[in-house]
Amino acid sequence: FGPASHIYHTHKPTGWIDFEGPLRPRAFYLNRIEGEHPSPWDAVRFLYNAHCKMRFWRAPAKMDHLVRNADGDELIFIHRGKGHLYCDYGHLAVVQGDYVILPRSTMWRLEAEEPITALLIEATNSSYMLPDRGIVGQHAIFDPAILETPHIDEMFRAQYEAKGPDGRWRVVVKRQDRLSTITYPFNPLDAVGWKGDLAPVRLNVKDIRPLASHRYHLPPSAHTTWVANRFVVCTFVPRPFETDPDALKVPFYRNNDDYDEVIFYHAGEFFSRDHVEPAMVTFHPCGFTHGPHPKAIRAAWEPRKPMTDEYAVMIDTRDPLEVGELPAGVEFEGYKDSWREPEAQ
Repeated sequence: FGPASHIYHTHKPTGWIDFEGPLRPRAFYLNRIEGEHPSPWDAVRFLYNAHCKMRFWRAPAKMDHLVRNADGDELIFIHRGKGHLYCDYGHLAVVQGDYVILPRSTMWRLEAEEPITALLIEATNSSYMLPDRGIVGQHAIFDPAILETPHIDEMFRAQYEAKGPDGRWRVVVKRQDRLSTITYPFNPLDAVGWKGDLAPVRLNVKDIRPLASHRYHLPPSAHTTWVANRFVVCTFVPRPFETDPDALKVPFYRNNDDYDEVIFYHAGEFFSRDHVEPAMVTFHPCGFTHGPHPKAIRAAWEPRKPMTDEYAVMIDTRDPLEVGELPAGVEFEGYKDSWREPEAQ
């Protein structure tokens, strides 16, 4: 996004030998966050700013209350598991790899068939929109017709009479990061129909058809999936490598001078990074050059396979992110040294 320059260097811009001060690349093993979180408001907040909040949630088997986010739209990315989401608008079956966008103040709860872990991305005081696809047209990347809205189906009607604790239903509302509880003597998810152009939507990563170029490594912005105020969400899915012999096959070394970059690693083999595993997050703030790890740069012109094999979610934020309070052992302390070339034996 915005103006850019390419600078040709003698040495690798990631050839640092040390970092001092708070600025450095960071990485987090979110799978090391243990324990169930009864509510998404209990999920661990690992990165945040005034416009975007990211949390990692180990959902319960069955939520015994409803929640409502009055601070902004909520984006749920189902990393593992499957289940059913019930909301004001009806029922959605959700599976691994699903994005679910819940407009601000949507009332909802989740029931898991298999244990669910999810990445939660709040668009604080904002809404999610589709990106402008420009000359490639509105059907590129994914056809908007594939977006699924909730259904008032048999499963939704069957839960009309569902009882919460003590026969009541609690709705825990988050507003300005403070929680309030509204109690009903009946199940408030009792809609019998709806119409309009505001609704939750579901999109699976396997329905995304990435842009590709055989001669040029496209920047991550080509893979933008959702746009909010002052940040974007991009999705990396398997795609063919560039075939031109002179084309770079991996991302170039880069300074994100206006955006902090966050990547949530979902599945597969992430071709430009070492030391990563599913549910890991890398965080590269503005202010230093980063890019492929040594093993990846050695395959920059001759990749080992014809296609990438990765699913990842990238969040680029226009404003600096803060790191939340994380349990011991979650941060990969040696990440800043992972660009170092192995010493010759």
